[in-house]
Amino acid sequence: MTEWSVAEPRKLTLPGPVTRLRVRVVNGTVNVVGTDEASARLEISEIEGPPLIVTQDGSTLTVSYEDLHWKGFLKWFDRQGMRRRAVVSVAVPAGVDVEVGVIGAGAVVSGIRGRTDIRGVTGDTTLVGLSGPVQAESVSGSLETQSVTGALRINSVTGDVTVIEGAGASVKAETVSGDMVLDLDVTDPAAPPADIRLASVSGEIAIRLPHPADAEVEASTTSGAVSSGFDDLRIGGQWGAKSITGTLGAGRGTVKATTVSGSIALLRRPDPVASDDVDAAPPSASAPSGKVL
Repeated sequence: MTEWSVAEPRKLTLPGPVTRLRVRVVNGTVNVVGTDEASARLEISEIEGPPLIVTQDGSTLTVSYEDLHWKGFLKWFDRQGMRRRAVVSVAVPAGVDVEVGVIGAGAVVSGIRGRTDIRGVTGDTTLVGLSGPVQAESVSGSLETQSVTGALRINSVTGDVTVIEGAGASVKAETVSGDMVLDLDVTDPAAPPADIRLASVSGEIAIRLPHPADAEVEASTTSGAVSSGFDDLRIGGQWGAKSITGTLGAGRGTVKATTVSGSIALLRRPDPVASDDVDAAPPSASAPSGKVL
């Protein structure tokens, strides 16, 4: 095992292969990018507070503090934590498994084909172009994904969740009060049926499905409003609980969404052969369109 204690800005080119990356930082920024290179490169461009410990144990590369561990990460507390800050950038082979934990820090992970596991407290997270399975947990930071084709599993308390150009067949997300906006673009006929399952207590949910869509739809809210841009779907309920149900296409996939007091909007993505002047921006959870009840 090789170890470095980094107390000032430094660049490192890591010897040997890397198949697993683990980064845990308090305040600042973490950037992880997958490359076609066989080796890994690390840059710590800013650091305040205690040194970061960088270890390479076999093919596992770890960047963290001595007192910050993955187990119980979301409950970690240190009175001196506000005095810590680091900006960490890591370039790794695209096939590695990535584990990132941030407290008060932003995280950006892109171009990874292996498994990605993210845990965050107050920091915002952005995931771009990931093709492996993704597990993300957030307390209050927002989470945004773009062009992610791997299976998504998201748990958030108050942070908002935004999925842009979601091309994965499986998305499962839960929030307490965070809003969820999903723009799905699964158009490959050879892709497995979509499995979309969303649940929130008071957060609003907006889902934009590709056209033509192919799924059984079941969406319900206890006291919020509902709207649908699909004529094939039925809106039920007059007072209190409301629902959207029905079958789109052959109904091979599944779309389920539930919220207690938030609203639900099901929107239709523009037809790909439609005019280029159609606005293709992601939907807004607060501004549904179509049939409303």
